[in-house]
Amino acid sequence: MLIVLNGYPGVGKLTIGRLLADRLGGRLLDLHTVYNLAFALTEFRSPDFYHATNAAEDLADDLISRLPATVPLIFTTVLTENASRSTDADMARFARRAQGRGPVRMVYLWCDLEENKRRIAAEGRTGGRKPRDPDMVQRNHDGAAALVGSDLPHLLKLDITHVSADGAAQHIASWVGR
Repeated sequence: MLIVLNGYPGVGKLTIGRLLADRLGGRLLDLHTVYNLAFALTEFRSPDFYHATNAAEDLADDLISRLPATVPLIFTTVLTENASRSTDADMARFARRAQGRGPVRMVYLWCDLEENKRRIAAEGRTGGRKPRDPDMVQRNHDGAAALVGSDLPHLLKLDITHVSADGAAQHIASWVGR
């Protein structure tokens, strides 16, 4: 199976993804695992940045192709309608990765404004070069572009405002098991 955890920065995608991968015996590819090389060596959103992230994605695809189809794949991402990257290309990549593994299962994760601000400001986010700006959260909640993938037949929308990461991972695992 292939599960995409899609949500705005700071909602808890990586934490939930780690727990879900453990629960399902799967592999997790976090957005920042792909981006950190580019963040370290290029200017954000420059042509070199996109070249580096595409090269990392290509390497990931090669390694994914070597995994047995029975190994669940979990991805974290932020795919929105007005993204600086092509969300069509990202969705096509997920569809290719899912071949032989079943359909792409999209999970929208979100939480309310104050909880999202609290989470994004957490100290643990610094080491992973993750955004920590509560103003970004405000902009997202004030009408940033919608998350992509609402047309997929396998879509779960999960408000995790008052749900622990383990509870969210358990809910997702139950959903994909149905």
